[in-house]
Amino acid sequence: MTADQTFEQGPTAAQGQANDEPLGLSKALLLPRVAIEQVAPVLDGGAFATKGLVGREVTVDAKVFTDGHDQLAVIVRWRQAGSQAWHSVAMAELGNDSWQARFTPDSASRYLFCIEAWKDEFASYCYELEKKYGAGVPIELELEEGRLLLEHAARRSSDTLRSELQHVHDRLGPLERDDKVALLLHPDTQALMAQADHRPFLSKSPEYPLDVERERAEFASWYELFPRSITDDKQRHGTFNDVHSRLPMIRDMGFDVLYFPPIHPIGRAHRKGPNNSLTAGPNDVGSPYAIGAEEGGHEAIHPQLGSREDFRRLVQAAAEHGLEIALDFAIQCSQDHPWLKQHPGWFSWRPDGSIRYAENPPKKYQDIVNVDFYAADAVPSLWLELRDVVWGWVQEGVKIFRVDNPHTKPLPFWQWLIEDIRHQDPEVMFLAEAFTKPAMMARLGKVGYSQSYTYFTWRNTKAELAEYYTQLNEPPLALCYRPNFFVNTPDINPYFLHDSGRPGFLIRAALATMGSGLWGMYSGFELCEAAPVPGKEEYLNSEKYEIRPREFTQPGNIIAEIAQLNRIRRQNPALQTHLGCAFFNCWNDNILYFAKRTPDRSNFVLIAVSLDPHNAQEAHFELPLWELGLGDDAATHGEDLMTGHRWTWYGKTQWMRIEPWHLPFGIWRIEAAAL
Repeated sequence: MTADQTFEQGPTAAQGQANDEPLGLSKALLLPRVAIEQVAPVLDGGAFATKGLVGREVTVDAKVFTDGHDQLAVIVRWRQAGSQAWHSVAMAELGNDSWQARFTPDSASRYLFCIEAWKDEFASYCYELEKKYGAGVPIELELEEGRLLLEHAARRSSDTLRSELQHVHDRLGPLERDDKVALLLHPDTQALMAQADHRPFLSKSPEYPLDVERERAEFASWYELFPRSITDDKQRHGTFNDVHSRLPMIRDMGFDVLYFPPIHPIGRAHRKGPNNSLTAGPNDVGSPYAIGAEEGGHEAIHPQLGSREDFRRLVQAAAEHGLEIALDFAIQCSQDHPWLKQHPGWFSWRPDGSIRYAENPPKKYQDIVNVDFYAADAVPSLWLELRDVVWGWVQEGVKIFRVDNPHTKPLPFWQWLIEDIRHQDPEVMFLAEAFTKPAMMARLGKVGYSQSYTYFTWRNTKAELAEYYTQLNEPPLALCYRPNFFVNTPDINPYFLHDSGRPGFLIRAALATMGSGLWGMYSGFELCEAAPVPGKEEYLNSEKYEIRPREFTQPGNIIAEIAQLNRIRRQNPALQTHLGCAFFNCWNDNILYFAKRTPDRSNFVLIAVSLDPHNAQEAHFELPLWELGLGDDAATHGEDLMTGHRWTWYGKTQWMRIEPWHLPFGIWRIEAAAL
């Protein structure tokens, strides 16, 4: 073995004696001498990609060390998947064997990064030379060692580097001792020697994946509507062309994603009537989630919505308003779906020849049946068909898909489909509608989902909200899970909103918009619609089963407040992600008080939300002056981002009063006062 041996820091090397046999000398000689540990950001040992954004710095940390006192050189290398062109940057030593570096991916793609470390022979030499020279001990032998290091480096180099090293070597000879030391320690000499370094005892970490997506994967405001309800007459089915009239208002409220529930033909067999009744009349429109009829399936458009050309025009018009269309990808089928006749082997049939309808106890969906992903006839034809459905809509200009109940479909299917689609077009994103157990929700993020619905809808108390926001800011969720805080959905009419009135809607809007870079609302929230099915978290006269015209400018709406919240988000980078959240002291359990700030603290926003929609709340609270590098008695400038009012705070402890009949929250940008 030579000092130039390269060591891969893979599992085998790390485990050493993972089997029953004792470690032999030949194996010991192959173990790395330079240790690379605790690499971050890494998810499940590199089994899954961590999430990144185009243009956002990736901070890489590791523990790197070796025996003895030799100096180390440590670098991060990264490349785009499929490319052989590596980039690298030196890691900085932070102390206590901790190293850190940053790099910035510049395109939406899968990336790979790794760490390389080796004993830096010349840096070690310079470290000892400088210490001995400063201590006044004899260094003649050390100067000769330096000359030999230069000579050897020149020999193993070529072209310009060899000439430059030889020039330094030749200059060294006639110099006096002090000048020799100065030349050997000169930064230019060290830079040349670093280029010529033969990297003794080079160790390499595994290559870790990083999934880099466009900004909208982490910062977006979603607005959901049923196109069929964009009408002024409940008896007239709305169309894609009618939706054009809504685009300016949705844009002006600050939304950038316009999401439609399924737009496909709706089955007639077992069609649901109003309020999820089992019997539908001849004019009842049914649930759009009962996909498929004689007009087609998942690739087709419901005829009453318009033509494919109408849809294309709407996609283009939305883009001109700064809106991106998102579609629902719901894999379930009505009992009229063409697949049941064309591909009966894709479904599970009961002994009497019937097919089991979908259930999510206590809810029953008699109008829906599910495919069997692992039926003998379904592999691979069903998987390929579903992939082609998604790709077909991508070719129509749709780059965002909200996926219905992905946790009830196989994880390997999603891992394959998402990677396949994003390999063809890395701009495509998927939102998981998965209200299920935490491990499954995280796993969906790991297999490729860009973002996910969350538990936010059911977090109401100060303790619940603080705990949940904190969890989302910590590994492993911070590495794999982007939360989309929907305040309501067609299926979820939160209990909190049933009797909280206009202040309650403003409270939830503030919590969502300030808590995450991703939030969404279902049409009607801006009008404070809350009439429930008695005793249930469901909407009375649900739009899932009937056309619901609305007067979007009716009194009592919160359109202006929503527009301002979205404007504040666009103007403050700290609010464009769920990360960077921290909670501070506020002595009232009815007020949630937290900050969102950028890593460099250049944008620092304080948020105080009263969780009581009925009564005024007061509290003393602390300004986090220490985070700004200020003393407890420092002065800070504050600005109310909802009203534009400005003031100066003096000291750490302050007082607030929140009156829900005005605004049940405060959003303040803070900065140190000029000296």
